[in-house]
Amino acid sequence: MEPLRLAVIVGSVRQGRFGPTVANWFADRARSRDDVLVDLVDLADTPLPEVLPAFGQAPSPEAVQALKTLTPRLEAADAFVVVTPEYNHSFPASLKNAIDWHFTQWQAKPVGFVSYGGMSGGLRAVEHLRAVFAELHTVTVRETVSFHDAWNRFGPDGLPKDPGCGPAAETLLDQLLWWADALRDARNKNPYNDRKQAA
Repeated sequence: MEPLRLAVIVGSVRQGRFGPTVANWFADRARSRDDVLVDLVDLADTPLPEVLPAFGQAPSPEAVQALKTLTPRLEAADAFVVVTPEYNHSFPASLKNAIDWHFTQWQAKPVGFVSYGGMSGGLRAVEHLRAVFAELHTVTVRETVSFHDAWNRFGPDGLPKDPGCGPAAETLLDQLLWWADALRDARNKNPYNDRKQAA
């Protein structure tokens, strides 16, 4: 069977952010499986304009150039894992901007979440993201991986100190990839966009 393509998205672009540590750990866990190909997408490396075009209007040449890096990677993915911190009880503006610049790239695909932060571990950001992704016709999986007081949960080697994180990541991946396989088959048999336009 052809491996599933998983995009692991680093949602924070803040200077000094902790997101790459969390995302690299999770991406390495996913790469250890033989049923998935991982693409680590760092939004700090793919900056997008903050101003979206009017409905029905083409993006500016600057936006088109910026989207050339990110859009094909989202399009190619069969599933996504969003790695997010919590900013003011929600998720980063950089992540919402990347989400809003796209639509069909998310459709009929599953999304999982790995969050980190202080006492809440980023879980309030995850709950807000579930509502946003539902509007984009995605399937969000139930299981999450969350790091409370994240900066003290990882060692200098970039790995979590708690060995229980590994099984939690595997549970998330099992759920996510089940949906990814089922939805990839469904899209191949009956493309979701064509079906929606014909309705």
